[in-house]
Amino acid sequence: MRSYCQNLGNSITGFFCEILKLLSFATSKMMYSSRRKPVLYFKEDRRFWSGKCTVYKLFGLCVVLVLVSLLWLQLSCTGDMSRVVVDDGRIPHQPCPLERQASVADDPSWGPHKLALLIPFRERFEELLVFVPFMHTFLNNKKILHKIFVINQMDHYRFNRASLINVGYTESGNDTDYIAMHDVDLLPLNEALDYGFPEEGPFHVASPELHPLYHYKTYVGGILLLTKQHYHMCNGMSNRFWGWGREDDEFYRRLRTAGLQLFRPSGIKTGYKTFGHIHDPAWRKRDQKRVAAQKQVEMHSLGTSYRVVLLCVAFSDKRILN
Repeated sequence: MRSYCQNLGNSITGFFCEILKLLSFATSKMMYSSRRKPVLYFKEDRRFWSGKCTVYKLFGLCVVLVLVSLLWLQLSCTGDMSRVVVDDGRIPHQPCPLERQASVADDPSWGPHKLALLIPFRERFEELLVFVPFMHTFLNNKKILHKIFVINQMDHYRFNRASLINVGYTESGNDTDYIAMHDVDLLPLNEALDYGFPEEGPFHVASPELHPLYHYKTYVGGILLLTKQHYHMCNGMSNRFWGWGREDDEFYRRLRTAGLQLFRPSGIKTGYKTFGHIHDPAWRKRDQKRVAAQKQVEMHSLGTSYRVVLLCVAFSDKRILN
């Protein structure tokens, strides 16, 4: 009897202990759920920018920036990349809305010859906007058929005028039979200046007696007219001279070596006021320096790589050769 009562008491005690445990658990559960929310753990999603900056991430960023820069440069140089490219790798020209020039059939006084006006150019766009319409009107008034080529140097090296003129000669086409190597900062103000076909030999329009800056006897820069045949006889100009000047003095030697007679204007009374000079000479002090002795170089003359784009200025056909 005693053992029975003892077992019963233990059972009752255990029952109440279990009830107390359940009440305690329920109370704690209610307190937990009212203040906090359990979080499910997922596999960590590692992203490129998460965590610390590493060498690999910096390298990847540099690669992306380089690719974007190259793509931007390509688009800025060539324009619309979806355009058709011809067999020789060049983008075909799209015609400008041209102001129609007269022809020999319309008016025989225009003559049978056509001038390619070559303008070596770099970072002087304001002067170009003055020069091109002026020369277009000037040559039309003299009834000279012409095309204007602006040869633009786009790299970061020093100016190479000779290479640009060689490109202009190569690109001038079969419909022109003589060229004018013409500085963009010289405007002919005297209507008596001759821009006609130089059949007898190269004709130096900007002679030392007329040029506003350069007056030495062997100077052939500024404005020089040649037939294409005569320019080819000289093998073009030497492109070994970087910077402003010097290539003209070397070309004077090429003219003499080729046995060509050089001509200059006569009967012009306007002297140093014959040309308008739309350039500040202090901007390029190297123009004032000359080298007495120069080595003649026949290589690297008419071989120069370039690309072609088209620009319309004042409704006249102007080709920009980069």
